[in-house]
Amino acid sequence: MQIYLDYSATTPPRPEVKEKLQSVLTQHWGNPSSLHTWGNNAATVVETARIQVASLINAIDPESIIFTSGGTEANNLAIMGVARKYKTPQHIIISSIEHSSISEPARLLEEWGWEVTQLKVNRTGRINPIDLKNAIQPNTVLVSIIYGQSEVGTLQPIEELSHIARSRGILFHVDAVQVAGRLLINIEQLNVDLLSLSSHKLYGVQGAGALYVREGVELVPLLGGGGQENHLRSGTQAVSTIAAFGVAAELAATELETETPRLISLRDRLFDLLADCPYLIPTGDRLYRLPHHVSFIVVAPESEQITGKTMVRQLNLAGIGISSGSACHSGKLNPSPILLAMGYNSKESLGGIRLTLGRETTIEDIDWTAMVLKQILDRLIPPLAVIR
Repeated sequence: MQIYLDYSATTPPRPEVKEKLQSVLTQHWGNPSSLHTWGNNAATVVETARIQVASLINAIDPESIIFTSGGTEANNLAIMGVARKYKTPQHIIISSIEHSSISEPARLLEEWGWEVTQLKVNRTGRINPIDLKNAIQPNTVLVSIIYGQSEVGTLQPIEELSHIARSRGILFHVDAVQVAGRLLINIEQLNVDLLSLSSHKLYGVQGAGALYVREGVELVPLLGGGGQENHLRSGTQAVSTIAAFGVAAELAATELETETPRLISLRDRLFDLLADCPYLIPTGDRLYRLPHHVSFIVVAPESEQITGKTMVRQLNLAGIGISSGSACHSGKLNPSPILLAMGYNSKESLGGIRLTLGRETTIEDIDWTAMVLKQILDRLIPPLAVIR
């Protein structure tokens, strides 16, 4: 029995997406910038996808969608595209639980003399909007906050945060990679300036993403070249992967009304089935949470260390795919910076696991996974161990 529960890492391309990909590769492989028939056909494919992706987030102007190679590039374009407008270092604000495609560019800016404020979060991973108000300085030029945290599932109060920033004339960017296709996004209601998306998180294919850029927002491109994508992302567009992204976005939008509550039901069922397991501490916010996301810290006696990586391997042997939050660099296992930022200690931050659900997840998968997870923990952790 094979059960895939790592949909936050990547999603399997839908049949309709694969069909579109193959169709474009065989029939519309032209360069969209070329003026002949082959180029015009490819350009039509790209612009159709632009409309489909714009519709997913209720963006009125499709031209506000700038296609990239993925969410990482979209995030980098947002951060660095704003920063490169300034000749002297300024101040930006991010959260302490950002994806590395935000925290790493921010770290690089610090090396260049910029000031970066990382907003603290509470034990569930939520930002207090008052902290954002207090962090704003006269030279603050950008606030970038992740919408749905990929490791612990917590959702941020984006509307309130964006209102604070934009009322002060500060650009607001949101990484919505984990949210798009799982929760309704209305770009006008969110009132943000920049928003990042990724195709392979919503059953498209890897290699395509997008940055929404509100009209009037100026960015300096990262790449010099032919000026494609409204002069913000030079390079011949990846027509086939962009087309697949468009189809995935359109299908996700049409199914939100039914798929989101189904995922929430499965998510809550898994939490409930594991609620009596003494070896698991739920992480993230249970109320403000991604609909498909379940996460825990594995706890053990002081003499024991059951890491998230151990659990990934053990569950994989049982045919179940999950992920962990800790990272391995040069053979050394490092605590999750996200869990550390949320107030967990180093040992606890090595024990994070994430189970994320998707279109193919069934009730039977949930029940089986809960049973197998408990059995593995009972086997790994000595009986009668006092954990709490």
